[in-house]
Amino acid sequence: MRKIRKGDEVVVIAGRDKGKRGSVLKVLDDDRLIVENINIVKRHTKANPAAGIAGGIIEKEAPIHVSNVMLYNPQTQKGDRVGFRILEDGRKVRYFKSTNEVVDV
Repeated sequence: MRKIRKGDEVVVIAGRDKGKRGSVLKVLDDDRLIVENINIVKRHTKANPAAGIAGGIIEKEAPIHVSNVMLYNPQTQKGDRVGFRILEDGRKVRYFKSTNEVVDV
């Protein structure tokens, strides 16, 4: 189980986009995430008419390391650390360490 999953809202805590918020679009295997509108890079793409790809300069999200983001806590309006807890029914869930609120319901 990972502390940050696809669909989570995260806050960037380091790098060029520090302070920005976005939702996780994809979690990659090597502890990297693709976050919506974060770490935007310009990719110079060659046109490929057979595949229907137009050429030009395309802006897209590049991966960002998981250590550079924190899960966003809507109660505190800040990024928060995440821990794991096992409930009475045996489910393993994530919780915010500052408020002890369960993230997964």
